[in-house]
Amino acid sequence: MEFKGRAADLDLLARQLDLVIDGTGSTRGRAVIMTGRRRVGKSRLVQEFCDRSGLAYTVFQATRGRQPTAERADFTATLAHSPLRGAELVAGLQAADWNQALRSLAIALPDDAPSIAVIDEVPWLVEQDGEFEGALQTVWDRQLSAKPVLLVLVGSDISVMEALQSHGRPFFGRAAKMTVRPLHLADVRAMTGLDAADAVDALLITGGFPEIVQSWRPGMSRLDFLREAAGNPLSPLLAAGELSLLGEFPEASHSRAVLEAVGSGERTFSAIAAQAGGAGALPSGTLSPLLNTLLTKRVLAADLPLSTKPDTKNKRYRIADPYLRFWLAFLQRGIPLIERGRGDLALERIERSWTSWRGRAIEPVVRESLLRMLPDAAWPETETVGGWWNRQNNPEIDLVGTDREPVAGAVHFVGSIKWLESQPFGRREYDTLVRDAAAVPGSGPDTALVAVSRAGVVDGLPLAAHWGPEDLVEAWQ
Repeated sequence: MEFKGRAADLDLLARQLDLVIDGTGSTRGRAVIMTGRRRVGKSRLVQEFCDRSGLAYTVFQATRGRQPTAERADFTATLAHSPLRGAELVAGLQAADWNQALRSLAIALPDDAPSIAVIDEVPWLVEQDGEFEGALQTVWDRQLSAKPVLLVLVGSDISVMEALQSHGRPFFGRAAKMTVRPLHLADVRAMTGLDAADAVDALLITGGFPEIVQSWRPGMSRLDFLREAAGNPLSPLLAAGELSLLGEFPEASHSRAVLEAVGSGERTFSAIAAQAGGAGALPSGTLSPLLNTLLTKRVLAADLPLSTKPDTKNKRYRIADPYLRFWLAFLQRGIPLIERGRGDLALERIERSWTSWRGRAIEPVVRESLLRMLPDAAWPETETVGGWWNRQNNPEIDLVGTDREPVAGAVHFVGSIKWLESQPFGRREYDTLVRDAAAVPGSGPDTALVAVSRAGVVDGLPLAAHWGPEDLVEAWQ
């Protein structure tokens, strides 16, 4: 299948490789720690990069739960069958530990020509063998960094990958960090061939996960895409969510219950505790570490009201990526229907709630897009965009632009999002925004008012600015 998108990610890797080729780095070798959510396309990206480089390379894929002895044997066998110039020198070697296994990589790498070495799913190696990190540091310092090699360490467990280069850990300070994110809005539009507004819908459904976006045939409408997926139990749209969750969270785990509670629409600590606990609410001592783990893994995100007044106790939780949010809200319950041939019922459930679900799901996408546009000439000091709410969520403000977070020095604008197909942002929405904006600490009579609308804005409204679907897409180009 043709590789599309990821131009910025490929460029980042190419720059690191250029340092190896030109010999301009602090060491001959360079290391990159590449992380990102499971199924986001890291392995496919690094394979494409290796293929495009034209250099000799080796890619080793770790296996979860495997015995360290078998894993090391597979590692050296992979090297022996690679196109690296010294591959034949390590054929038949038996590595008693990871020091020896990684030294065999150094033997296989040429001294006088650049090459690439990839170790995929590094967290599984760390999990299998507590000595792996120390061995990596030792062999890197003594041998690998002296070779003209780009070493790419790939892993989906973000917390483990970040810990690899944290202070006090063996590999600290030895690698550049790279996070692979889902395809962005402009890439989704290019791959689906949709107009800007429909491309936003496609992003909310697919989350920008490459295998799902590639299953969206160019020009296909949202309804046709969902109807086709609902008629196919093996559709990537259905399968990717379960595979992603099972890779990290067993079905019966408390973490899974917490995710399902947030995915069903619960946003506050107390509501999540009640929903995830089943017969009784989860105790705070149980829920707090679960939420912290999910936040560390970037599966959940937490938002605080943004204003000039601190409010650390009014936190709201949400599923971090749009696809998993869509899957938990609609597809998880719909899979049994689809498997027994009643995808029509699953599709009806989606359509009944689509407009209201999308109205909230669009908010983080809009905020992130605006952050790519700002600061600009109109707001040269606006570097943060969030929302604001009180404990009763009345009012709840979609957009607040400020100079900093979590506590702003100044509120630059307050705004509203209206994301309906045929109803523009009108006088009623404007009057509501004027009324509600007064509740935001730091906002005053002269604070600018803005709007984001799918269907445009009624003429004559005294808005400081307004943005539509094309603006959101353009922010990512």
